[in-house]
Amino acid sequence: MILHNRVNKNILKEKLQLSQENRITLSFYRYIKFSNPSEYRDKLYADFFQYGVFGRIYIAHEGINGQISVPETSFDGFKDYIESNNELKGIRLNIAIDDNGKSFFKLKIQVRSKIVADGLNDDTFDVTNRGVHLSAEDFNKIANDPDTIIVDMRNHYESEVGHFDNAICPDVDTFRDALPVVEKMLEDKKDKNIVMYCTGGIRCEKASAYYKHRGFAKVFQLDGGIIEYARQVNKNGLENKFKGKNFVFDERLGERISDEIISVCHQCGEKADTHTNCKNDGCHLLFIQCEKCANKFEGCCSEECQDIINLPEEKQKEIRKGVNKGRQVFKKGRSEKLIFKQ
Repeated sequence: MILHNRVNKNILKEKLQLSQENRITLSFYRYIKFSNPSEYRDKLYADFFQYGVFGRIYIAHEGINGQISVPETSFDGFKDYIESNNELKGIRLNIAIDDNGKSFFKLKIQVRSKIVADGLNDDTFDVTNRGVHLSAEDFNKIANDPDTIIVDMRNHYESEVGHFDNAICPDVDTFRDALPVVEKMLEDKKDKNIVMYCTGGIRCEKASAYYKHRGFAKVFQLDGGIIEYARQVNKNGLENKFKGKNFVFDERLGERISDEIISVCHQCGEKADTHTNCKNDGCHLLFIQCEKCANKFEGCCSEECQDIINLPEEKQKEIRKGVNKGRQVFKKGRSEKLIFKQ
C-alpha cells in the first residue's frame, strides 16, 4: 500500500467540492511518548486510509496532533478503532462547530520534532505539571473574577477575527513568539488568575506547564479550547463570552462561534471576517476579504496579483520561478499591499 497521496492537489480539491458525501471535521491531540514515531506514522496512515480519513496529522516523540475529516458513514467504525488503539484510546475528539464537510481533501501524516513548534527545551521543566483545566461553565465564572487575566495563546491572525471578552491578544506570528511575549506582559501579575485558551487546547497544555515553571502561581486553561467551549455553551445554554469566528487551519479557515463580526476587510475597511488566500500562486497571502472586494480583485490581495493571474499560465510560472514565498499564513495583515488592518 502507498503511504502517501499521489494525485494532484487541484484535482483532489475539485473532487471534494463536487462531492455530496457528508464528512465530519474534528481535531485531537495527546502528549504521549512514541519510541518510534515513523513506525507509528506508517501504521496510522494505513489504518486511517481504510476509513476514508482526510486531514493533517503530526507525530513526534512527544505525542500526536491531528486535524481531520471522516466520512459520516464510517464515523462509528472510526471511533471504535480509536478506542481499540492503545495510544489513542480515550482521546478527546473535538468535533467542529460550523462544518461544511469541505475541510480537507487528502490525508497527510508527518513525523516532526514536535507536535507544536514552541521553541522550548522540555528537559528543563515538568511538562506534565499543567494548569487547572476549566469547563465552559467554570471558565465563565472565573472570567468574571476581577483578579483574572484571560490570555489568548493564538496568533494575531486568529484572534483578529474572534476572541473572548477582555482577553489579552498578543500581536505575534507564532506560538513560539507568544510564549516570551506573554510572559513579559504578565511579569508583574504572577499572583493573578492566569487563564489561557487556544483553538483546541494543545498550545495551552504546554504553555500552562511552562508558566508554572516560570513562577506563575494560579494557572488555568480552557479544557478543549474554543471548540469544546462552544459545544458546551450550545449544549448547556450557557452565556457565550466568545465573540466572532474561531480561525481553523483547514480549507474552511474559520468557524462561526457568535454572530458578531469584529474585524474588517483588509482592502476596503468594511466589516468582514472571511479569510482567504490570494489566488496568485506566487503570493498566496492569507488575508481578510469581503465579498465585494473578492469580486473586484478576483480573490487577489492586490491589483498587482490580479494582473498576474490574468496572464497566460506559462508567463505566471516564469514570474514566480525561483521565488520562495514560504508560509504566507504568517504574513497575514502585515503586507504593505493591504490598506486596512487592525
